[in-house]
Amino acid sequence: MKKKLQVLSISLALASATSILHAEGNINAGKQKAASCTSCHGDDGNSMVATFPKLAQQHSSYLAQQLLAFKDGRRSDPMMTPMALTLSDEDIADISSYYAAQKISENALPTIEPDDEDEKPAGNKDIQELIAQGSNLYRNGNLASEVSACIACHGPFGEGNKPASFPALKSQHADYLIKTLTDFKSGSRSNNPENIMHMIAKKMTDEEIKAVSYRVSMMK
Repeated sequence: MKKKLQVLSISLALASATSILHAEGNINAGKQKAASCTSCHGDDGNSMVATFPKLAQQHSSYLAQQLLAFKDGRRSDPMMTPMALTLSDEDIADISSYYAAQKISENALPTIEPDDEDEKPAGNKDIQELIAQGSNLYRNGNLASEVSACIACHGPFGEGNKPASFPALKSQHADYLIKTLTDFKSGSRSNNPENIMHMIAKKMTDEEIKAVSYRVSMMK
């Protein structure tokens, strides 16, 4: 009997999470509820700090998924976890819908800092060479190291896949993308289906992570 109750409890929790992911929230209510998010993510979801992700034009299903992960402990962050714990299911749907309705801003061409030059294992590639390398990796992957092509899940223009809750990547900050892929590579972030991003990122070199991040940041 106890096992049946546990199974029922898990099933109800999954059903609730699914309903939130696909719920359409109130955009106007979401704007008001997102007021506490503006200091990091900007008034319209376009953060001014490159290490904080842009939320504008992101799929509402993905945003809801991540807020739920912060709330239930599947994803941990000292700033986001406490904030997510205060949100109701309705709050999550409203905030996610608000940011999804905003337009993401374009990025300036990334610059390579002097410290980065010393870290490059393949020599002194300029930013255009790295972007070209990242473009090839995004479209074709790396057959030799078995790195999957990003295009398969995130689309030819970085638009993502809303029904599958695969995030849009276009025009995201390069610094944030580099950090995210590095976290997936190290295993410090793992809240994704089948842990697929860890399986991909762990096969990528640091240069490949930078190259594809620079390329994605330039997608419009």
